[in-house]
Amino acid sequence: MANEKTDQEFKSVMRECRSLFEKKLHDYGASWRILRPSSLTDQLFIKAKRIRSLELKRESLVGEGIRPEFIALINYGIVGLIQLEKGFVDAVDMTPEGALLLYDRHAREAYELMLKKNHDYGEAWRDMRVSSYTDFILTKIERVKEIEDLQGQTLVSEGIDANYMDIINYSVFGAIKLKESE
Repeated sequence: MANEKTDQEFKSVMRECRSLFEKKLHDYGASWRILRPSSLTDQLFIKAKRIRSLELKRESLVGEGIRPEFIALINYGIVGLIQLEKGFVDAVDMTPEGALLLYDRHAREAYELMLKKNHDYGEAWRDMRVSSYTDFILTKIERVKEIEDLQGQTLVSEGIDANYMDIINYSVFGAIKLKESE
């Protein structure tokens, strides 16, 4: 079981992500429903690459830092899980309320996975560097690309959904650690 601090911090980050997701649903609707798997993977990729770039350059010319990109990775990871479940469409077919119900279910699944892994790994994430989360996320994205290229026909590997869940959880850990350092 996660310690109480981890539990509270994880839930706090997820509330922040949900709030942003809800606001974007208001502004754009569920426009992301048209994203094909490869486009969603590329969106995750550019967010993770920007984090890595900012970590290496230590300067942002756009003005936004690393933490908002981790928040975006969490939300796009959940969008990815929804898209895996529902498939992509040519026209938006989901209400904001329906999208939020799916969002909440997948966020809860990510939280439950974190609890299990945190139990087994003993809060190891707290002793890791944020840059390692970035590298692990980029690795997970590369794995997703390979699985997409194989059209899901893996021999022994976890599926795309497991990689999305890990991307979400590493991103939550990054958001927690960066908030602590503010």
